[in-house]
Amino acid sequence: MASSDNRQSPRIDNRIGVIDLIAHDTTTGEVMLVMNEPEPWEDSDARLLALQERFNAYVSFLLDGELAESNPELAEKHARIELRCDHIPDARALELLGMIHDQLAFQEIKMELVVCEKKL
Repeated sequence: MASSDNRQSPRIDNRIGVIDLIAHDTTTGEVMLVMNEPEPWEDSDARLLALQERFNAYVSFLLDGELAESNPELAEKHARIELRCDHIPDARALELLGMIHDQLAFQEIKMELVVCEKKL
């Protein structure tokens, strides 16, 4: 997989407009936008709203031409948003992610959830 951009934000609580990683998955041919969620999930409306706003920012980046402007070589590729979590999302977050997945499918954008629980 060849990475074309890697922007990280040190503040988890202020990451709505941050795309953590943009890469070209040479195996699938897709442009992949990675969203990292390292914090444990909490059953809070604020956390779900922030997650929804982050997805909105990622989708806007894809659909409003920002990807084409910043990475023209990736502009015509199919897109996948990959949510990488260090902890399994709680029930409410999983429900929201299911709805987001279904809505993204209408835009022909794939969404994947990857959970990499760290062992202590």
